[in-house]
Amino acid sequence: MRADRLVATLLLMQARGRVTAAQVAAELEISVATARRDLEALSAAGVPVYPQPGRGGGWSLVGGARTDLTGLTAGEATALFALAGPGAAVAPAARSALRKLVGALPDTFRADAEAAADAVVVDPARWGRHDRDRPAMVDALQDAVVRRRRVRIGYADRRGRRSERVVDPWGLVDKDGDWYLVAGTVQGRRTFRVDRVATAEVTTEPAERPADLDLAREWEQVVGEMERRRSLVEAVVLVPERHVTILRDHFGRHLTTLGTEADGRVRVRVGAPMALSIAENLAGWGAGVEVVEPGSVRAELARIGAELVARYGGAEGPRPRPPRRPAPTSSGY
Repeated sequence: MRADRLVATLLLMQARGRVTAAQVAAELEISVATARRDLEALSAAGVPVYPQPGRGGGWSLVGGARTDLTGLTAGEATALFALAGPGAAVAPAARSALRKLVGALPDTFRADAEAAADAVVVDPARWGRHDRDRPAMVDALQDAVVRRRRVRIGYADRRGRRSERVVDPWGLVDKDGDWYLVAGTVQGRRTFRVDRVATAEVTTEPAERPADLDLAREWEQVVGEMERRRSLVEAVVLVPERHVTILRDHFGRHLTTLGTEADGRVRVRVGAPMALSIAENLAGWGAGVEVVEPGSVRAELARIGAELVARYGGAEGPRPRPPRRPAPTSSGY
């Protein structure tokens, strides 16, 4: 992951003072070209890294061989995260290293840098829908999170009803392409879908934020609440092993593998708000899947099957074409 490499490169430069692209490549087990691109990306992002050409040259951190990285500003720390891409996942080890870098910042910048570090959580588990385009309001809301400013948003609920609210933005969550704003309101914590945010005006009022806020923990609680509302019906299904991945795309985190049967089929548990929702997702598989339980899902599948037979059972298929006669062969005369 690129974020891991960038952090490792900075720590390597901190330890050695000056490095060459070849040394970085050997240390991180990457190509020299990749190491050079990473060094150039750090410099272009505003991190105090600069090259020294000529014999004995290399790449150095501003401040000399024994820098404590206090030259980094909050904006540069934010840029370091941004190099991994909008909302990119950062490994725990890399995030720990970034926090150490943030700890070396002057007190005047540390709060903003820490806010930037916690502005986005990435949850790769999908709800069961296809990926979406990145909403236009993500950047404005992330800026409000980092600056800790209240935001006046124009928001549409699931029925399309518009309202205006002033919220304290706590952080953003990228859930496999679906973006959510976790925020404080007069009613307590609320979660807003960013693709329903029509307008976002960052105010000059400071946002209230719990001192012990852990955005990842807050999001886990949100997911738990949503899961309890969404997974009201569960079914046990036997499917061929090759189809498990495809079914997981349909059901997302609502699919759990339970084990493998003697005939090679995989026993899975799937969940949805209604028995009909499960049946509709499985009906297209025909006899390729077997619902073990509950009876409500089996009944819905039987009903769907009966409707299809009633609609198409007596329909005539296309008439087969008569076989083409072979062309006459030459007799040679």
